[in-house]
Amino acid sequence: MQGGLVPEGYAVDVTVVGAGVIGLTTAVEVQAGGHTVQVVAAGRGEATTSFVAGALWFPFRADPPDRVNGWARRSRERLQVLASAMPEAGVDVLTVYEAADGADTPWWARSVPDLTLVPASPLGCAAWRFRAPRVEPELFLGWLEGQLQRPVQKRKVTSLDAVAGEAVVNCTGLGARALTGDASLQAVYGQVLLVEPGELDMSVSLGDERDESALLYSIPRRRAVVLGGCALPCPDTQSLLPDPVLRELILARARASGLRHGPVLSERAGLRPYRPSVRLERTGRVIHNYGHGGAGYTLAYGCAEEVAALLRR
Repeated sequence: MQGGLVPEGYAVDVTVVGAGVIGLTTAVEVQAGGHTVQVVAAGRGEATTSFVAGALWFPFRADPPDRVNGWARRSRERLQVLASAMPEAGVDVLTVYEAADGADTPWWARSVPDLTLVPASPLGCAAWRFRAPRVEPELFLGWLEGQLQRPVQKRKVTSLDAVAGEAVVNCTGLGARALTGDASLQAVYGQVLLVEPGELDMSVSLGDERDESALLYSIPRRRAVVLGGCALPCPDTQSLLPDPVLRELILARARASGLRHGPVLSERAGLRPYRPSVRLERTGRVIHNYGHGGAGYTLAYGCAEEVAALLRR
């Protein structure tokens, strides 16, 4: 192998750094291409931002639009196949109502062939209706790990240059700032509540992102419902202890929208790794794949396929 280029059919030793949904999906996809893959991460499962995510397919806080639409559409297709073929992966397809901000077609419409504007919705306003996959993070992350031929190595990486492998894929989210010096990364705080379903329709997800300072979404899982949320730029050192003030604001917005949910079961918080443009590019033996904002599950498969293609080149 010369100059970091991989001849067609050449099997490469690849190290994927990061065990969130981006890292694990990328690792499984690269492994399926015939390469030997080792995932290395400081944390896995509950220790990742991916575990906290609402995990509904929706391109929230991700740029640039052209590339995001391509990745999102492909991820949607892959997740829909999993929903019907492998229920143990924790993927189900829901009907989604996303509040419409006027009649203008949203920028993400190209990734949703069945998008329809309806004049009335369960949100009490006009909304875009479509079908989309929803992932159960605990099941899906575990299912992805179970596809790997090698167990995840738990250790903190402080230098990409020191990582073993003919190719290294950087899927470290916010950790990429320390590894690459990327000052364009921005932590965006998110907080969600898990509630009992109450009277909520478990086949329908509701979202209103028209005002990011007053987000509302209701995402059914198999036995509970995720209520959110918020999107607050913050330092990387932001505490992940749920804020009781935000908790009450989320509950108040849900009540105002007529959502008759049950008691709160738990609360979670995490930091989305936002970047003005998702970084997916190759530099020598390193492929960078980070900065997916609030759309990790929405973009994971599309981005993983592009990483695999970069390895083939």
